[in-house]
Amino acid sequence: MKYTLKDYQAEAVDNVLTNLEKARSTYRRDGDEVAFSLTAATGAGKTVMAAASIEALFYGSDTFEFDPDPGAVVIWFSDSPALNEQSRTRLMQASEKLISGDLVTIKPPFAVPELEAGKVYFLNTQRLSKNSLLTRGYVPTADEILDHVATPDDLAWNIWETIGNTVANEDKTVYLVLDEAHRGFDTKTSGDRKTIVQRLVNGEGGQPPIPIVMGISATIDRFAQAMKEAQAGDRRQLLEQVAVHPWQVQESGLVKDTVMLDIPDEAGNFDSVLVRRAARKLQESTDRWHAYSAHQGLADRVEPLLVLQIPNTPDAADVGVALDTIAEELGGLPASAIRHVLGEHKPHEFGRWEIDHIEPQRVQDTPDVRVLIAKDGISTGWDCPRAEVLVSFRPANDHTHITQLLGRMVRSPLARRVPGDERLNAVDCILPFFDRTTAGKVVRYMTGQIAEMPGGTGRKVLLDPRELVPNPHVPESVWKKWDSLPTLSVPVKGARPVKRLVSLAQALSSDQLRPGALAEATSLLHGVMNAFVAEYPDRVEQERKEVWDVHGQTLMGTTGRTGVSYRQFTERADARALRGAFEDAKRAFGADVAQSYVDHLAGPDDEDADDDGLTAAYVTASALAYIPELRAKIDAVSERVAKDWFAEYDGAIRELNDDRQSLYFEIWTLATVPQPGRLRRPRTRLEDWKVVDANEQVAMAALVGRHLMSDADGLFPISSLGGWEYSVVKAELERDDCIGWYRNPPRAAVDALGVTYRDAFGNWRSLFPDFLFFHEIEGEVKASIVDPHGHHLDDALVKLKGLAEFARDHGHHFHRIDAVASGSTGPALRALDLKNPTIQNAILDGPGKVVDFYDGEFSIEYNPGAAG
Repeated sequence: MKYTLKDYQAEAVDNVLTNLEKARSTYRRDGDEVAFSLTAATGAGKTVMAAASIEALFYGSDTFEFDPDPGAVVIWFSDSPALNEQSRTRLMQASEKLISGDLVTIKPPFAVPELEAGKVYFLNTQRLSKNSLLTRGYVPTADEILDHVATPDDLAWNIWETIGNTVANEDKTVYLVLDEAHRGFDTKTSGDRKTIVQRLVNGEGGQPPIPIVMGISATIDRFAQAMKEAQAGDRRQLLEQVAVHPWQVQESGLVKDTVMLDIPDEAGNFDSVLVRRAARKLQESTDRWHAYSAHQGLADRVEPLLVLQIPNTPDAADVGVALDTIAEELGGLPASAIRHVLGEHKPHEFGRWEIDHIEPQRVQDTPDVRVLIAKDGISTGWDCPRAEVLVSFRPANDHTHITQLLGRMVRSPLARRVPGDERLNAVDCILPFFDRTTAGKVVRYMTGQIAEMPGGTGRKVLLDPRELVPNPHVPESVWKKWDSLPTLSVPVKGARPVKRLVSLAQALSSDQLRPGALAEATSLLHGVMNAFVAEYPDRVEQERKEVWDVHGQTLMGTTGRTGVSYRQFTERADARALRGAFEDAKRAFGADVAQSYVDHLAGPDDEDADDDGLTAAYVTASALAYIPELRAKIDAVSERVAKDWFAEYDGAIRELNDDRQSLYFEIWTLATVPQPGRLRRPRTRLEDWKVVDANEQVAMAALVGRHLMSDADGLFPISSLGGWEYSVVKAELERDDCIGWYRNPPRAAVDALGVTYRDAFGNWRSLFPDFLFFHEIEGEVKASIVDPHGHHLDDALVKLKGLAEFARDHGHHFHRIDAVASGSTGPALRALDLKNPTIQNAILDGPGKVVDFYDGEFSIEYNPGAAG
């Protein structure tokens, strides 16, 4: 893969490949068709995950320990040729091995007996309809007739016959990818499409069903329901779905953290005023992104886009006025900088403007387009990360379309979070015709409080956003203390020390921080391997013999006798068996180290090189992979060297641009245990000066001072805080020695203090304590963590254990680490002093309920004014 998969993406791909292996075995062994789904929220990178899965299916994968299927044929089916073309492009961009010739768009003329193994074929509804040239034959052009191209009746196979022949071939396995699969059997979907998908999945008449179906959908549980509605479950096994949850996508930084909603405060016709505001926001966003791109030295700067969403039956004159307003605010705008993606693919007139059509998938890569006019089309499957501003003329009761459209606009332009700058991690949505009540519904939907988006997203949705900067009233001594505080990163599942060292060496060499680092690292590990060979020659020779020997059993039965006898046999390994053994070495030591060690043993590659010597080198490298003691030593050396190099180049890495620092952070997390790092200072922050109450009514936020990020007056809004959170902030600010505080962001970011813990399944996760408070005690600034967290939640105990473990290992950096909640006997808040070793041990060793700790002898009345 050209991209480094995010942790959740790698886990999802691993699960997809497990399902594909099960599906292939089930179909080959029992003849049963199989289906499962990959579901993930918008922006999760579903196509990237699909690319990794297909690449492994065709070519195998050392990373996922997956063997290729030499007979694999993939059919990618969606509802739109444009979506197919976008998916094809993304697959090619993401994969190192899938080239253009492997990704075939099926269109007339296309007449082959079978589809080829090792290729992805793209089909859509129109290509399989009864009137399609692929199903009824191909009509040649006049030039083709002159060249004696076959007439439709002369075509030997239509597309259904081609698919059927491929399925019938026992040497091939056909995999169907249904993109946005939940639409396939939707009762609102056209009958033609519904019939086509059912025919692909179930077969019909002489048409065999496709053996393995993988649905790719943004909506959890829809695919299983779709299979049920298609009556596909009678003989088709449904495997466990592979699900990526919204919080995982949000933590990754692939989608924006904040949605800012602008709506009128009062009734009236404010559309022109708010359109002007949208144009101003576009210009501000453009200036900001250009400045960031220049500062970071980015080769391709971000060119923000304004999306103008119009009603289904727009007034062309009103749209023209809106375009006039935008052009006036921007100081001029040529018609060529405006395009539309409306259903009619022809120029449209809006007032004095004549606007040309553009294919939706081309918008992202056409930076000259600054304004895009759309209806519904933009919300149905394509994404445009540079879309930074939306102004919608949709009516106020059309909040569903707004939320769907916002889901398409929240991708981060750089596919990563901009460190410490919430403004560049936000999208603007301006709604001239919305009222406060409907806006409240949008807020609740986008933040996961309404059932359509279960699990929450961690995204902020702001009605009256204000940009905050470092508080001028907070002393620099507070920030210096901030700089010394630790934060923990979640280790990557399945990470290996050797891979971490090799990745670090490649990065250091690429950035000219340590030229030749990769050669240095591999040479060091070769030395460890050579030393082991020299010290334990008998052990190595024993493992070499095991590599050469292929063991088996012969089963013998004799007529007239009961029972079976067994006879062991040993054969010498052939080239294929040796390749399999070397795959184990690549998994143990990493492909770079394993292959370079073979080259090291074999010597220079020249015409006089000894083939036997090269084979012996492969056997030795493979043999070493089967020695646990050596693997442990290699891991230990890799851990030590990586740790030393990170420490040595910490300062230099911090001087690199954000993109390179992000890469080093990813390498840092390629560890088997959580890694401590240092917080980075926030640059900007967005907070809401208005809040939505339980009745979906909007009110002004209460403001307080001393927050590390503030407006020009040193103020920060707190009305959005929950009951316990509000009480904690109020109590802490009443302390005379409190000189600063910080509302910790609830997501993985460079300016968020993270604490790791293991969830109920043993997976590493992050929690983000609610508050940091800074106090000046006897002339010294000290930091405290205070985390009010409900003990009724399912994950309360594992999170409390994680915080207690953090306090045990890193508590010396903090004055207090308090977990705060009420007990079962009343509303009064009580605190657990997690720096107390006795309390730490009780929490870490005890299996009890969290509420018992607050009710028992370990808790004290929460009274921060009494703390010293």
